[in-house]
Amino acid sequence: MSVRKRVWTTRKGETKEAWIVDYSANGSRHIETFDRKKDADAFEAKVKVDVGKGIHIAPSKSVTVKEAGELWIKACEGEELERSTIASYRQELHQHIVPFLGNYRLSQLSVPMVRKFKDDLRSEKRSPAMASRVIGSLGALLGDALERGLVATNVVRSMKRERKRGKERQAERRQKGKLKVGVDIPTPDEIKRLIAHLSDKWRPLLLTAIFTGLRASELRGLRWEDVDLKHAKLHVRQRADRYQTIGKPKSEAGERTVPFPPMVANMLREWKLRCPKNEHGIVFPTGKGEIEYHSNIVHRGLGPAQIAAKIVTKEGKPKYPGLHSLRHFYASWCINREKDGGLELPLKMVQGRLGHSTLAMTADTYGHLFPSNDDGAELRQAEKFFLT
Repeated sequence: MSVRKRVWTTRKGETKEAWIVDYSANGSRHIETFDRKKDADAFEAKVKVDVGKGIHIAPSKSVTVKEAGELWIKACEGEELERSTIASYRQELHQHIVPFLGNYRLSQLSVPMVRKFKDDLRSEKRSPAMASRVIGSLGALLGDALERGLVATNVVRSMKRERKRGKERQAERRQKGKLKVGVDIPTPDEIKRLIAHLSDKWRPLLLTAIFTGLRASELRGLRWEDVDLKHAKLHVRQRADRYQTIGKPKSEAGERTVPFPPMVANMLREWKLRCPKNEHGIVFPTGKGEIEYHSNIVHRGLGPAQIAAKIVTKEGKPKYPGLHSLRHFYASWCINREKDGGLELPLKMVQGRLGHSTLAMTADTYGHLFPSNDDGAELRQAEKFFLT
């Protein structure tokens, strides 16, 4: 391996110079050219280390980030991931990764370059969460390329990104703030008014949403065989994604059993008698027996019911734009049932009913809603002890 200076004269009589790194790896000779000696020296030092470890891949043999990205997407399709997941990966690749890094070869990527890429994403007004997701996808892309032998190291994995992601998540949470009753979560009075104005077609679905906390995809994929009307409980075993495809729940924790009150049981008994027949045995299908679209539930069911109940913004639009607000209500209702004569559920039980994968997720989202009896009584006792 050697670094040497090359000087030559162009046809126009101009004198040019460059620095050449000449080396052998994997039985082949390779030559790389640099404008500056310090870049050539740095490359030589890195190659020596990589060749010694047996992980060097010559730049001329390396594919571009764009090419590696297409291989990664095909691999994801082969693993039969959900269509929505693959669509998200493809969008992140073509809209965020390729415009910045697509023409670079994998061997050219470095930790400083990825760090700058993340900064560039932020400067282009991508949110902290989006920037982190894109960097995560780039890491997955490089991980796939590493397994294929197309790159020596995964530079994303070399970043201390977990600490940085944590800071970004904290900043985003501070900016967004905690969920607030009456702002993000419907109040009990609003839910009472909403129930009174539910139309006949949407009443069974939205009542179930209010008193079970199921995700929209879980409601759309719910089957009659998973509804136990005798014991007033349902089993979440599948969901319908945004492409109307039936699949497993979002996570292992998503498979769960959720009880429901007598009002919902009675409504579902009535609904079962007139529910449109369908090949999947779906509880809430369209009039033609197909899987219901999420947008229809929101714009034809939840939205008009809010307007009828006068649960609206100053502009007269529905105050709560998405079905997830009903899931938030269910969580807050479970936590504060003592106000209605019941008992508040332990956080672990709330996690189970919501199908969260971790207790931390439930605590981070809803922990602040638990009643607080902290009135500082022990401080008053301490004051008497120390000052008397």
